[in-house]
Parts: sequence; structure tokens; C-alpha cells
Amino acid sequence: MPDSPQPASSAARKAEESHSAFAPLASPIFRRLWLTWLAANTTMWMNDVAGAWLMSSLSPTPLWVALVQSASTLPVFLLGLPSGALADILDRRRFLMMTQFWVAGVATIICITVVMGWMTPPLLLALAFCNGVGLAMRWPVFAAIVPELVPRVQLASALALNGVSMNASRIIGPLVAGALIASFGTAWVFALNACLSITAGIVVMRWKREHIESPLGRERLASAMRVGVQFVWQSGRMRAVLVRIALFFLHSTALLALLPLVARSLPGGQAGTFTVLLASMGAGAVFAALQMQRVRRLLPLQSLIFAGTAMQAAATVVVAFAPNIYVAVPGMFFGGMAWISVANSLTVAAQMALPDWVRARGMSIYQMALMGSTAAGAALWGQVANSVGIHDALLAAAISGVVLMFIAQRLVVDRGIEEDLSPSRVLKAPHADTPPRAGRILVSIEYRIDPARAVEFMALMEESRRGRIGQGATDWQVMQDLYDPSLVVEQYSDPSWTEHLRRFDRVTAADVRLRDRRLAFHVGEDPPVVRRFVVER
Repeated sequence: MPDSPQPASSAARKAEESHSAFAPLASPIFRRLWLTWLAANTTMWMNDVAGAWLMSSLSPTPLWVALVQSASTLPVFLLGLPSGALADILDRRRFLMMTQFWVAGVATIICITVVMGWMTPPLLLALAFCNGVGLAMRWPVFAAIVPELVPRVQLASALALNGVSMNASRIIGPLVAGALIASFGTAWVFALNACLSITAGIVVMRWKREHIESPLGRERLASAMRVGVQFVWQSGRMRAVLVRIALFFLHSTALLALLPLVARSLPGGQAGTFTVLLASMGAGAVFAALQMQRVRRLLPLQSLIFAGTAMQAAATVVVAFAPNIYVAVPGMFFGGMAWISVANSLTVAAQMALPDWVRARGMSIYQMALMGSTAAGAALWGQVANSVGIHDALLAAAISGVVLMFIAQRLVVDRGIEEDLSPSRVLKAPHADTPPRAGRILVSIEYRIDPARAVEFMALMEESRRGRIGQGATDWQVMQDLYDPSLVVEQYSDPSWTEHLRRFDRVTAADVRLRDRRLAFHVGEDPPVVRRFVVER
């Protein structure tokens, strides 16, 4: 009997629901952690608003005000890679929980300092730096957790919802902070931050997540950092993403860094004006985040990034030369739309380019590029504003941002190829009756190929080189026998026997396909000969 149309319609409805913007919220765990992330981001924006406004009262020069953002984002650049490595090594639940308690402690210290009248511009920058340490530690671990919570098909929606969380907090945080500053003073903003951070930490503490330790033991921090850097450097897609995110935030941060002074320059500019402008940007970002699935289907990644950069630049110019708040608010709204469109698209691209075993490290390097460029941009455009004025500095940031992104799109090509990076257990780890306790492991693989196809094979070996080094190899080379052109030997080394065994836990479906492509060139009757040697010290 043929299938009735009703089940097909039901299946289509379920498929559509699984791709909807709100589908990940059906998972109770994702929903609970998403609300926790909303609270964490709200405290971040409240802290930024209160810190920038407090600095504009303590020292109302453009450079000092811009340095508040630099101080809060610089730790992400300095500590991003170690925090990402720790998030890949340690229990992610406990790690995320401790970051929330750290932020609560810093907020408490700032509150007490303000109440006692001890706050100075240098001390405010130091405490903003300490708060940034908490941000640096929590962002990579949360980025690594999200793919655990939702199916791959919902990952883009989950990341868009994280963008909604970020930008809803961009509305909620400034509104609450502005109301508290106007009614009670900045100290109450930091007191509320401490309470929200403690609550978020308790929610994470109650999350029942099983942490599975590797039978090989914990990876050493230095080794984990090295392998993370090697993987990202060998990934062409990650390199393209990093260049684009760094360029975008280097220039787009000018508007946020100088916004307190732009708000003061508008007619009747007060704390409420600053709050309304930030909230308008957040509203635009939330609106765009909810449309991202549809926009992503209409525009390829390259076009979307450049269009977003151009829109951000136009919004910056509008806000810079706005005669009143009624013109500035729409500019901030469209600026928020552009911001989330570029940031979310590049975040999704980064997540899709990273396997789970190195996800936190890869996202921490992504975060370092983002926050490092934000910190550098805030300081750069603050100094430019000191020299040529706020409005001309914003105009320069808008023009240079579009020009440099146009050049990057031409020079740093992203092929847009998504590989299957799901874990694979096809390759079995070798066994040694007496495992070596010290010394590098040198691996050689002997292929027999048709000399007429040597050029093709060597091109494939370049992909093999990127894969071996990306998984942690410290050295790689390929050799062709001078007297027997059919014999090609691939050789690479790992730092130790344990690190060699870890390689087999890192194998993905894409790695298996690459191996099969290498074997397709092998013409010997027996499989390629694999030899393993211990390099004696």
C-alpha cells in the first residue's frame, strides 16, 4: 500500500522545524545554558557600559575612554589559547562554572572600590582587565560546549541564538545599567553583576554532564597549545576566517569605543542617550540574527561578509555625523544588523572547520583574533580621535575597513569546502609490548606508485602534510627513491609514544577519506609498509 501524504507532510514539517531559528531551544539543556549565557552576556554589557561611563567622568579624554574597552578585551588576546587548551583538557562544566565565580568576585571588588571613593582611571583599567580575564576563560569553553548540545543540522541556528543572547543582552544590559546609573549610581551596576554571575555559576554547577577522561591521561598544556596552533595554521579555511574577523573588528570597534563621546556630543547627550544608542544596536542585531538562516541561503559567505562590512561602515558614518539622536538610532540599528551578520557567519564557518578534539583551542584562537583586533582597534581609533577628532576618526575607520576587507577577499581565498569532521574509529592504534618511555616516534610509510602519476601523488601528499602536522606531528617530509621512482616514502615524527597514540583519537571521517585517496595510488601487491622507530636521545 503506498504511503499516505499525511506522514510525508508530517516529516516535512519536522524537517522544517529542525531547521527553524528556535529549534535548539527545544532541548532543555541547551535552553538552560542559553539562559545562563544570556545572564553572563548581560553582566558583560552592564560592566562595559558602567565602566565606560565611569571613565568618562573620571577622565573624559577619548584615549582613556577607549582604553576601557582595550583593557577588558586584551586578556582574551593574551589568555585565549591557554584557556582554549584547558577547556579541551579539563571538565568543561567545572571550568565554565569557575569562570562565573571569578567574574562575580571582580564585580564585587569594583563595587566596593566605587562605594569607598577609591576609584582612579588606572585602577579602573586594571579591574576591567581582571574582568576580561573571566571573559577570556569562559568564551572558548562555551563555544566548545554548544556543538555537544545540538545536532549538526541545528548548529547554525544554535550559534544564531547565541548571537540573539549576546545582542538581547546588548539591549537589556545597557538599559538596566543606564537606569541604575541614573537612579542610584554605578556601584549598583557592579553589585547586580556579582549577583547574576553567582546565579549563572550555580546553574552550571547543577548541569549533569559526564566528563570522560582519556585513557592516555590528560594532555600537557604546552603540547595542547602547540597542536591547537598547528591545526589552525594548517587549515586554509580557518586562516581565511581569522583574517576576515580580525579586519572587521579592527575597524567596526571604532564606533563602540568612541560611542560614549558621540553620545555626549549629541544634543542633550547623557547616560540615557548612550544607553538608547547601544540598545538600538542590540535590537538591530537581534532582528538580523533571527533572519540569518534565510539570509545565509540567499547569499554565499564571501558576499555576505563584504555586504555586512559595507553596511557597518555606512552605519558608522551616519552615527558619526548624526545631528541628533533620531538620526543616530537608525544608524545604530543597521550597524547592529551588519555586526551580527558578519560575526555569526564567520563563527559558523569556524565551527564547521573544527573537529571536536580541537574545538575549544580553535575557537579560542578565533576569539583571540576577534578580541585582539577589538583591543587594538579601540586604542588605535582612540588615538586617531585625539589627533583629528571623533567624527573624522570614525570616517577613517569606515573607509579603511571596506577597502581592506575588499583586498582580503581577493588575496585570502576561502574555498568554502565543508569536510566531515566527525570522529572515526576506522584506524586502530598500534600496540607495543614494551611502550617506549622517552624519545620521538618516527613513522615511515612506503608507497609503490605509478611514476607517470607522481605529480598527482605529490599534490595529494601536500594535503597529507597539512593533515599530519594539524594532528600534532613535529616534522614531515616525503622522499622519492633516486633509482626507483615508483618508491615514495612519507615520513613524520611525533614528540612521544603517548602523543603518537593520541593521533588515532583525533582521526576524522575526512582523514579516513584522505587515507583512502593515498591508498588508491598504491600499486603494490601488499599494503604500504609502515615502520615505527624510536629516536634515541
